[in-house]
Amino acid sequence: MLPLIAAVCVILWQSALLGYTYILAGDAADSAAREGAVGLAGQAQCQAAAREDLGTWREGASVSCGSAAGGLYEAEVELKVPVLFPGFVSFPFHVTGHAATVEEGW
Repeated sequence: MLPLIAAVCVILWQSALLGYTYILAGDAADSAAREGAVGLAGQAQCQAAAREDLGTWREGASVSCGSAAGGLYEAEVELKVPVLFPGFVSFPFHVTGHAATVEEGW
């Protein structure tokens, strides 16, 4: 019975990590879009704002920022999903968070 309980705990923990990775990607994309929408920051500041929120997930993260049609500033953050704990090994798929906000013109 103990191996079954341990397997269920590992599956539940991995599910929580997957969900948390989605939350981190979305939150980092929101921060990056807000920072980039100011207009003074530029793409480097947008990427820095996204990476600041990621903590251990920062390694291997991909951040893209830029203006979009309709006066929006978009940010997209792509993260690797860790296996059991961040920084060790990751699954071969990625989680993507996307955000957009209205650009503030000066």
